[in-house]
Amino acid sequence: MTTPTPAPEERDHKKLGKELDLFAFSTSVGKGLPLWTEKGSVIRRELERFIVDEETRRDYKHVYTPEIAKLDLYRKSGHYPHYQDSMYAPIKIDDEEFMLRPMTCPHHFELYLRKPHTYKELPVRIAELARLYRYEQSGELMGLQRVRTFCLSDAHIICKDDEQATEEIGKALDLIEFVTETMGLKKDTDYWYRLSLGDITNTEKYHKDDAAWEKSEGLLRALLKKRGSKFTEAKDEAAFYGPKIDIQMKNANGKEDTAFTVQYDFCMPGRFNLTYINEAGKEELARVVHRSSVGAIERIIAFLIEKYMGAFPLWLSPVQVKIIPIDEQHQAEAKKVYTMLREAQIRCELSLGNEGFGKKVRAAKVEKIPYFIIIGDKDIAAQKVTLESRDSGNLGQMSAEEVLEKLNKEIREKK
Repeated sequence: MTTPTPAPEERDHKKLGKELDLFAFSTSVGKGLPLWTEKGSVIRRELERFIVDEETRRDYKHVYTPEIAKLDLYRKSGHYPHYQDSMYAPIKIDDEEFMLRPMTCPHHFELYLRKPHTYKELPVRIAELARLYRYEQSGELMGLQRVRTFCLSDAHIICKDDEQATEEIGKALDLIEFVTETMGLKKDTDYWYRLSLGDITNTEKYHKDDAAWEKSEGLLRALLKKRGSKFTEAKDEAAFYGPKIDIQMKNANGKEDTAFTVQYDFCMPGRFNLTYINEAGKEELARVVHRSSVGAIERIIAFLIEKYMGAFPLWLSPVQVKIIPIDEQHQAEAKKVYTMLREAQIRCELSLGNEGFGKKVRAAKVEKIPYFIIIGDKDIAAQKVTLESRDSGNLGQMSAEEVLEKLNKEIREKK
């Protein structure tokens, strides 16, 4: 018998986020500005730790840069005026104008420019979990998928030539495919590639350089074909400074959106004089790749809530285990197990309320907690606990140490 497909409204992250108490919005705070609860913050933190650790393993240099900068920096980059409609109004401070940043590219370029570089150092991969601010019209705001402030897993890779830039784009796609596989997302089913092209006739929207557009679009197209990746092409969807490979997903209501992106940039190196010393000892203009490995944390969490219908895998679950003593006389042993798991950094809750045992078990299921531990007379007599799984049912009796070993293995493997 096939399982019926849940209705879109049952998968909607806005509905599930409220039911599972993951995030909220407040008219007093403002539209499009999410407030993360304790439980929602756990999911964020786990994703952020995961991506920083994985990027660091792949030789990204993680940094912190300010969430505000002088308006002149964005004039220099070209984001102002090209991106002006998505930026907040300038803030005047001491006769200077500043902007809440809509992206980190200029900040990372300034870090690169703090000292000279040689060809031996390249590529330089500068990454950041960056808080960004973009103006979205009220009618476009939609839960966590379209907000006015978000955290982007951003990076900029300074390369010496097109060959190295193409190689780095391939490695960025490898990282994206590793990340999506870890999160249980399947290529060509849960997400797909789109080659986003410019329109050289639209000189207001795109940097004017016909030859560069043709060359860079050809590089990305050839790379996707070489990888054997299925992809669609979309004209007039590029960044103003170059074409990009977008990773597209659909939400529960069928609306398509960009989750992650990898961009080839032929414009910024010249604007910022991003150079390096080549093999001949001469100064040469570098190439830049912009990429996001997990996209905006808010948007990917929205997709994951809908993908899992709130039943997160163990490593992402806000509460990983609920401990339920059958009766009052079992509470002391339950407290010992709770303390042991907490000290081992397992996120667990101890159910000691006055509700009946059956009601406590139902609550754990409604909350979609991956495991719950039951402790009764037979368990205490055997010096064991009974482990129940959200996905697999009753797993039988085992020692608390065996439970911990099982949990740690599953968390480590991110199954």
